[in-house]
Amino acid sequence: MEPNVTVQLRQYKHDDLHEIRQTLIDVHADAYADQMDDPFVQRFPWFVDHWGGNPGFSCLIGWDGSEPAGFAYGAPATAGSEWWREHVTEEPENPSTFSLSELTVRPKWRKTGAAEQLHEALLASRDEALAVLLVDTTHPRVQALYESWQYRKVGERQPFPDSPVYAVMLRSLSPALSRVSTTDG
Repeated sequence: MEPNVTVQLRQYKHDDLHEIRQTLIDVHADAYADQMDDPFVQRFPWFVDHWGGNPGFSCLIGWDGSEPAGFAYGAPATAGSEWWREHVTEEPENPSTFSLSELTVRPKWRKTGAAEQLHEALLASRDEALAVLLVDTTHPRVQALYESWQYRKVGERQPFPDSPVYAVMLRSLSPALSRVSTTDG
């Protein structure tokens, strides 16, 4: 693939999960083919069902012709129970949050700009004040990529006993919002 390939983006919602579920699973299996023996990675279909079951679920799939290049999805956090709050010392004025659960690009489309295109398009449609995501702490280059997209690490967490330890990354979706103070500094 050429750098900066533009993929055709299609938006999907909660009611479309039955239509896209297998596509998400297949793209993930291709992207993580070298890790498919990991039981946590094997649980991805459960995560698709969990996130897709949220009425606010929003997903973009990037298509290159008839081939899915990658996807990004998430859902709004439940007001008042945003799990990232334990990592900040000052409550933001507007804590409404979009939780970005997955951003996955197949190997053939990596380093083409597809990931940023999917990410930015998904967040552009959001009304929430903040976006949050998790990045495996053993992947500093991925964390640096998100930092270049205006995220900052506010803490670390391990949400499941068999999951990696993740960097909790937070980003303002409104340029007018002030910096959130964190317990990490």
